[in-house]
Amino acid sequence: MKNMIRKQVVLAMVLAAAGTVSFAQSGGDAIYKANCQSCHGSTGTPNAGMAKMMDIKPAKEYTASEKDEIDAVKNGKGKMKAFAGKLTDDQIKASVEYFRTLK
Repeated sequence: MKNMIRKQVVLAMVLAAAGTVSFAQSGGDAIYKANCQSCHGSTGTPNAGMAKMMDIKPAKEYTASEKDEIDAVKNGKGKMKAFAGKLTDDQIKASVEYFRTLK
């Protein structure tokens, strides 16, 4: 009986700790760096070759809702290619949440 209670307490602690980690902390930054940084810059300020040619604006100038940004990443928008099929919905959400921290 004690062993069962101990396992339940440990499980509850693990689940509680897992709930405090945001998408940005749990991989959104790595997903952004691997898939978005080359155009949007490491700090959300595009500053190199392709980004300048495509006239990409800094993160702080984006006013779209999180839902609209997720849609743009998933389906593409303007000159931005779609990432549906390359990234999962959770990965897209995580990368957008990280991008929004750069504003």
